[in-house]
Amino acid sequence: MAITSANQLELLQTAEAVAREKMIEPGLVIEAMEESLARAAKSRYGAEMDIRVAIDRKTGRATFTRVRTVVEEDLLENYQAEFTVEQAKQYMADPEVGQQFSEEVPPVEMGRIAAQSAKQVILQKIREAERDRQYEEFKDRAGTIINGLVKREEYGNVIVDVGAGEAILRRNEKIGRESYRPNDRIRVSIKDVRREQRGPQIFLSRTAPEFMAELFKMEVPEIYDGIIEIKAVARDPGSRAKIAVISFDNSIDPVGACVGMRGSRVQAVVNELQGEKIDIIPWNDDQPTFLVNALQPAEVSKVVLDEEAGKIEVVVPEEQLSLAIGRRGQNVRLASQLTGLDIDIMTEADESARRQAEFETRTKLFMDNLDLDEFFAQLLVSEGFTNLEEVAYVEVDELLVIDGVDEGTAGELQARARDVLEAANKAALESARALGVEDSLVEFEGLTPQMLEALVKDDVKTLEDFATCADWELAGGWTTENGERIKDDGCLEPFEITLEEAQTMIMTARVMLGWVDPAELEAEEADDDADTEEEAEA
Repeated sequence: MAITSANQLELLQTAEAVAREKMIEPGLVIEAMEESLARAAKSRYGAEMDIRVAIDRKTGRATFTRVRTVVEEDLLENYQAEFTVEQAKQYMADPEVGQQFSEEVPPVEMGRIAAQSAKQVILQKIREAERDRQYEEFKDRAGTIINGLVKREEYGNVIVDVGAGEAILRRNEKIGRESYRPNDRIRVSIKDVRREQRGPQIFLSRTAPEFMAELFKMEVPEIYDGIIEIKAVARDPGSRAKIAVISFDNSIDPVGACVGMRGSRVQAVVNELQGEKIDIIPWNDDQPTFLVNALQPAEVSKVVLDEEAGKIEVVVPEEQLSLAIGRRGQNVRLASQLTGLDIDIMTEADESARRQAEFETRTKLFMDNLDLDEFFAQLLVSEGFTNLEEVAYVEVDELLVIDGVDEGTAGELQARARDVLEAANKAALESARALGVEDSLVEFEGLTPQMLEALVKDDVKTLEDFATCADWELAGGWTTENGERIKDDGCLEPFEITLEEAQTMIMTARVMLGWVDPAELEAEEADDDADTEEEAEA
């Protein structure tokens, strides 16, 4: 593509032809030509010169311009592209630092080497424009389904022609052991689009939950129209899946609509997924009810939900245990992914044994610490008392409802409990001080001696150490990796500190240390409250 300054109309013709072929804007091609011509001119006039080229979009005439910038005298470095205020007075009236002076220079005729260099610049710019177009086309399409043509398979990874370029279906994103031949048509979902040095990389998937959701949207018109919504999907690709749906029209059964007449709709999805069995679950805002649905076909006797820990206990009859767990734990694992809860399944006998063990542990606690006989300790446990703090600080009236307990007995029980707690507090504080806790942390409001002891054992000894903690490091939490929930232990978790309480305590410490401005904190809280109100109104 040897471009000369003499052939002006050819520039525009070439730009239009290339733009049509590559499906990019003609302006981008012309900009590339301008840059290539400017580079050729620099090789002719000098590399240090600031030479710029402008091609008229109507006539194709290329104008070559030398630009010089006015700089301060002590900052003058490039004498070809810069000059001082005094030097600029020869060309400009009242020049100022930062101003630019432009003068047209004769166009250059490019020889073979210069033309080849210009061609490379243009081709590079065109490739960059193609990459940008490809990235813009696919960047907002993550989760959507596209049809492609298999080009080749490399080490288990499938390279797919998606029209505007190539995409990759990695071996771990394929269903089971499926394999493809060149020119096979393939249906995939776009998992991720990344802008990388070598161009945009489009990653495809057939195992992603979004792929199944999009397949149902294509097969079930009610989902496409928004009458039925897919709330959650959990998959064991190629084997089994669960999908939760809800209908916004009481006259339409969401499960029946997804199954279709004689199973035609769900069967179409199953066929695309290489025979993957699909359980369609009705969604329910009540988590225990939803979980009972998610564990189908197993029957559930009882559900105990711990919302704070994101954990749920499910009790099933002995004969339903293997069905609830599923082969290699598949059923309970998919139900856990679908609900976002950590599920603990036990039989009725296991639950009874566990409750008996808890009853005996609490009974022994009261017997050992309050000097009670077994019968009296069992009465306390039966009335719902679980620890010494509840006995020590509960309203006296709650103790008087126990058979055989009068005001004198209640007072004695509370006195004993408080004595035990005070002794434990004293011992914990002495232990924390022996381990090096500083007064700044001891005096911080809201931390008990037992909490201080736990903190110092976790190497948190000062208020500064405490202020640098993350909320989950104190209260614990859960993270999800590869679809599995993993427990993060917090050093204050045994004291039932919530994430919100941990956040408040940490922020209070930062304010006390001057790391955070209280006024800014109040403004952020006010903004959060306003956003919450707007969401509630919406």
